[in-house]
Amino acid sequence: MIESLPQLPYLRDKSIFLGVVMRKKNSAYQQKYALIEIPTKAVGRFILLPKIKDEQNIILLEDVIRFNLPVIFSYFGYDIFEAHVFKVTRDAEIDLDNDISTTFAEKIEKGIKNRRKGKPVRFVYDKEMDPGLLEFLIRKLNLNRKSNIIPGGRIHNFRHFMDFPDILADKSTRRASFIPKSLQTALRVTDVILKQDVLLHFPYHAFDPIIDLLREAAMDPDVISIKITAYRLAPNSKIINALINAARNGKQVVVMLELKARFDEEANLEWKNILEEEGVKVLLGVPKTKIHAKLCVISKRSGTRSRQYGFVSTGNLNEKTATVYGDHCLLTSNRNVMNDINKIFRYLENWKDGSSILKSCNTLMVCPTNMRNELYKLIETEIKNAKAGKPAGIILKVNSLSDASLIDKLYAAGAAGVKIEMIVRGIFCAEIDRKKFKQPVKAISIVDEYLEHSRVMIFHNAGNEKVYISSADWMVRNLNHRVEAAVPVTNHELKQEIIDIIHIQLKDNVKARILNSELANNYVPFTGKKKIRSQIETYHYLFRKNNLKSEASSN
Repeated sequence: MIESLPQLPYLRDKSIFLGVVMRKKNSAYQQKYALIEIPTKAVGRFILLPKIKDEQNIILLEDVIRFNLPVIFSYFGYDIFEAHVFKVTRDAEIDLDNDISTTFAEKIEKGIKNRRKGKPVRFVYDKEMDPGLLEFLIRKLNLNRKSNIIPGGRIHNFRHFMDFPDILADKSTRRASFIPKSLQTALRVTDVILKQDVLLHFPYHAFDPIIDLLREAAMDPDVISIKITAYRLAPNSKIINALINAARNGKQVVVMLELKARFDEEANLEWKNILEEEGVKVLLGVPKTKIHAKLCVISKRSGTRSRQYGFVSTGNLNEKTATVYGDHCLLTSNRNVMNDINKIFRYLENWKDGSSILKSCNTLMVCPTNMRNELYKLIETEIKNAKAGKPAGIILKVNSLSDASLIDKLYAAGAAGVKIEMIVRGIFCAEIDRKKFKQPVKAISIVDEYLEHSRVMIFHNAGNEKVYISSADWMVRNLNHRVEAAVPVTNHELKQEIIDIIHIQLKDNVKARILNSELANNYVPFTGKKKIRSQIETYHYLFRKNNLKSEASSN
C-alpha cells in the first residue's frame, strides 16, 4: 500500500500506471492506494480475446488488469476496486559533466540514471480518477495546482495505436508496400546498385531492400568493410543482425551509434554493448554534436578492382518506423557520393583532428561545415535568375523551418520574384504574406496516416532543376550543431520522380493545412475539383509507374 511508504516508487517516464483505490463494503470510508505499472513493452497495449463465432474483440491491457484486481489483491480482503490510468513525464535533459576520467558512454549512462531522478514536469491522468488518489499523487510527486497537470481520457499514449492488432486490414485504406520493379527481377540488390541508382520512397516502397543490401554484404566474400550511421533503431533490429553477421564473417564493420538520440540513449547503449561483443567497431560521436546523417558505404574488392556502394537517406534505419514514416533513400554507387561519405566517416573516426576533411566534401552538402553556405548560393542563383527575368523557383519540404538567416534569404528571394512553395510539417517561423513579395508564397502542412518525415529541396536553376534529399531541417541545431548530409539526385528519371511526388503533395486539398501568419492552420479549401489526398495519390503514382515498367519489360 503506497500511502504508508515515505516516498513513491520510481515511476518510469515512458510507462503507463494504474492508480488503484481499494475499499471494503463494511468500511466504505477507509481506503488504500496501490500502483501497478502496465507492462505494455512486454505484451503490447491491446489484447486479442478468443473469437466467438465471427466476432473478434480487443481489450486494453489495463482492463485485463482491472478485471483481475480482486485476484491480485486477494490477500488484503478488499471487495471494492477502482483503477484509473496516469503517466508522468520527467525532465529529460541529460547533463554531461566534465570529468575527464570517464568515457563518453559512461557519461551518457550516468545521465540516464540521473534522468530517472528528474523532476516530474507533466502529469496526465484519467479525469475520472478518485479525487483522494489524485490529491495524494500530486502531493507525493511534489506537484501543485499550478503544475502541468492534465486531465484526459483513458488512453494517453496515442502512439500505442501504431501497434493496434492488424485485424482490419481488409477495411483499411493503407495499401501494402511493394518492391520497386528495378529490384524485383534481380537476384541481388547489390548487382542493381552497382549498375544504376535506385530511389526508395518509404512507406510506399518496402524497407526490405535496405536489409537485403546489408545481408548480401555480410555474405559476399568480396566485401571487406561496411560503415553505417545509426540514430534510432528498431527494437529487434534486422539492421543490427545483418551487421553482426558481417562482423562474424570477418568484415570490418564500423557503426556510428548516436548515444545522444533523445529517449533512445538507453537502447543505443545496449546496442553498443551487443555490437562491441561481436567485434564491431562502435563510434560514439563528437562532443557537443549529434550525428544525424543517414549514411552507409560498403567496400568490396575483386582482384585488383575496388568498388563502393551504399545509400544516403532522409530517415532512420528502422524497419518498424519505415512502415509509417514518409522518407526517401538513394541507393547508389556514385563515386563522388561514396568519396564524400568516406570523408564523413574519416571525420567521425578522427574528429579530434578537426573538421577540415568535412569541408572538402564536393558532392554532398554537409553540416556543420558547408550546407548553410551552399544553400545561400542556391537561393542567390534563383534571385539572380528572377532579377534577370528568367523563371525562378524554390520548393522546400522540411519537418521544421526556424533558421532566421535562411528565412531572411527566402524573404529576399520572394521580394525578387522567386516562386516559393513550402511543405513544413512542424515548426514554421516564416511570414508568407509580406507586401514586398512579388508573387504569393505557398506554405502548407500535411498531417495524415503517415508521418511526413522527408526533407527535399528543389531549385529551378533555369529549368535544369537541382534536387536534393536531406537529413537536415532548416533549424540552427541541424545546420550548426549536427552532422547532416544532403545528396543531389542526378538521375533524370529519379529526379522527376521526386519532383512529381512533391507536386502531388502541393496539390493536396484533403489533409493539407495552410500555414500563415495568423497560425489558423485551416485546411486547404476544396474548390469542387478532384479531391487529392497526397499520400494515397503518391501510392497510386508509384504503383502505376511500377506497373508500367513491368508491362514494358514483359513486351
